[in-house]
Amino acid sequence: MQVYYLVTRSANGLPAPIVKGVPMAHQGSLELLTDPVAEALVGSANPARLAYTWMDGSPRVVPIWFHWTGDQFVLGSPPKAPKLKALAADPKVALTIDDNAWPYKVMLVRGRAAVELLDDVSPEYELAATRYFGPEQGPAWVSTLRGKPMARIAITPEWAGILDFQTRFPSAMGILRLHNGQSVVPAGSSAHLGCGLVRT
Repeated sequence: MQVYYLVTRSANGLPAPIVKGVPMAHQGSLELLTDPVAEALVGSANPARLAYTWMDGSPRVVPIWFHWTGDQFVLGSPPKAPKLKALAADPKVALTIDDNAWPYKVMLVRGRAAVELLDDVSPEYELAATRYFGPEQGPAWVSTLRGKPMARIAITPEWAGILDFQTRFPSAMGILRLHNGQSVVPAGSSAHLGCGLVRT
């Protein structure tokens, strides 16, 4: 685990004293799945974006509902959806959940998908429907699917990442400065103010 120091600039533009040390799990660590940013995103009504590889090797991405069990991201799909064939051929997937309010919050996941064909709606899909549609419309929607087959897609994370544009940034941003003048520097770094990077 690396410690990042939150550093601010004084009125004359020079680095102000270090004000806080924050222990942070490394990008890629599954510990990030319990980060407050991740917990807020998995509890939100934002859809996930599921990325997978099509049969010809080309990339595909689709928005999709999800339910986080604490161990897996579970998705529901019609049993004849084309993506199921692709997932059977190559189960490696990526998943992202993000919001649109600044500072942006993003959770990135890489893992493997396992597909199970069910005779009815999966319990996880029911929970997702209630989260997305609410306690009345969610069950009403699920009732229209009762007795119909469904594919249950369970994604087991193998890598996780967080971006919050406050303490974690895309590595490509290089020298970082927040909109309010704060920057993040890795503890022990000899780099100039604002060079704390997070590789994605």
